[in-house]
Amino acid sequence: MTKPDPFRYFKTSREIIRLAVMMYVRFPLSLRNVEDLLHERGIDVSHEAVRYWWHRFGPMFAAEIRKRRIEGMKFSRWRWHLDEVFVKVNGERHYLWRAVDHEGEVLESFVTRTRDKKAALKFLKKATRKHGRPNVIVTDRLRSYGAALKEIGAKHRQETGRWLNNRAENSHLPFRRRERAMLRFRRMRSLQKFAAVHASVYNHFNQERSLSTRTNFKLNRAAALAEWRGLCAA
Repeated sequence: MTKPDPFRYFKTSREIIRLAVMMYVRFPLSLRNVEDLLHERGIDVSHEAVRYWWHRFGPMFAAEIRKRRIEGMKFSRWRWHLDEVFVKVNGERHYLWRAVDHEGEVLESFVTRTRDKKAALKFLKKATRKHGRPNVIVTDRLRSYGAALKEIGAKHRQETGRWLNNRAENSHLPFRRRERAMLRFRRMRSLQKFAAVHASVYNHFNQERSLSTRTNFKLNRAAALAEWRGLCAA
């Protein structure tokens, strides 16, 4: 059975929609920045159209990216890095928990109002349910991690130490840049939605530039872009 075309009722071409969503999610641009960049290329769309496209197609693209990458996720069970960052939602402090594997792949993003044992346990259960249990879990010295890991029987896998969790700390930087461009978030649900979509898009285009030659980097970048253009194809 052929899947229905998700672009069938849109007058704008699917190529422009994919480009607009990629520009907004991947780069630290505002909706009006995307509108101006598209206008420079002769594409006349409103920033509200870009907002609608990202809400409609962003989760769809992210889900397809995760589905295509699931075969390689078995190697992500070796070593996880867990960390949380403060995010303001409508002026109130929330916590964005993130699990990153040893290669910098963002495995899971989860938003909570607190960072106690209950929140850490909920985050860990969600991550392990999707990706299995890792051999090593690197965290900071937040006591909530130790209490949650002890409850699920993984306390012996925990590692803490100075600079051990730099992989997770560095993975926050692209999201922080994106957050500043969006001028904060208005709702907790919007933060959770965007964090999940941003993580998938970041994983898709992250080529670890410093670890490959210029030739391989260009080939991998072209392959990632070609795969993006084929997302949700009819």
